[in-house]
Formats: sequence, C-alpha cells, structure tokens
Amino acid sequence: MSWTSDELARVGDAQELDLSVAGRTVTIWVVRVGDELYVRSWRGGRGSWFRRDQQTHTVHIHAGGVDRAVALVDAGDDINDLVDDAYRAKYARYLDSYTAHMVAPDARTTTLKLVPNTIERTSDAH
Repeated sequence: MSWTSDELARVGDAQELDLSVAGRTVTIWVVRVGDELYVRSWRGGRGSWFRRDQQTHTVHIHAGGVDRAVALVDAGDDINDLVDDAYRAKYARYLDSYTAHMVAPDARTTTLKLVPNTIERTSDAH
C-alpha cells in the first residue's frame, strides 16, 4: 500500500512523529521527499529506538492526526542528500543545534523510509 495524499501532507507537515516500537514510544522528526516519508536516528546506530527496530521491525506511528502501522525500510545511500535537504529546510530554526546532528554521517546511516500498512521489513537498497 501507499500513502494517501492527505496522509503524506499531514505526516510530512507534522513537526514531530510519535514512533512506537517494542512497546516504547519515542518522539522524533519526520521529513517528506516527494511522495515518501523518512526518519533518522539523531544518535545514529546507537539510538535505542533504532536498535529496537532492527530487532522487532514492528512499528506504529502517530503524526498530524495519522495513526498507522508501518515498516521502516532501509532507504539506501542514494536518497541521503535529498533527505538532508529536507531536514535543513523543515527544521531550519534548529540548524545550529539539533538539525546538524540529523544530517551528520552517523545519522545518515540510519535513514529509513516509512512504508504504510506492512509488518514485514524489506529493503530498497540494492
């Protein structure tokens, strides 16, 4: 399944996304690139929610009034520059503090695409 136009707009415009994985909820940033939504771990691979996702692959999100089960799919390196640009644009007011961490090499390695209505984990990286 894919996102509806309304869901893309609502989640993509939301300043924060609540992500529930393995019984825990964390609030993170989300960005939209085209018709896809992406998240990253601010702490890179050391982020606790990211580590839990790597083990469970069962995730639920809530943002902008949208409540969906999703899979977090490894996005691959080819999208990272566009995701960087999306973080810089959306969160420009935090550029000197938090946003710099979101576009740092450690965070870039954790770029994940949100894929709605799937439980199975897949990968776009070829």
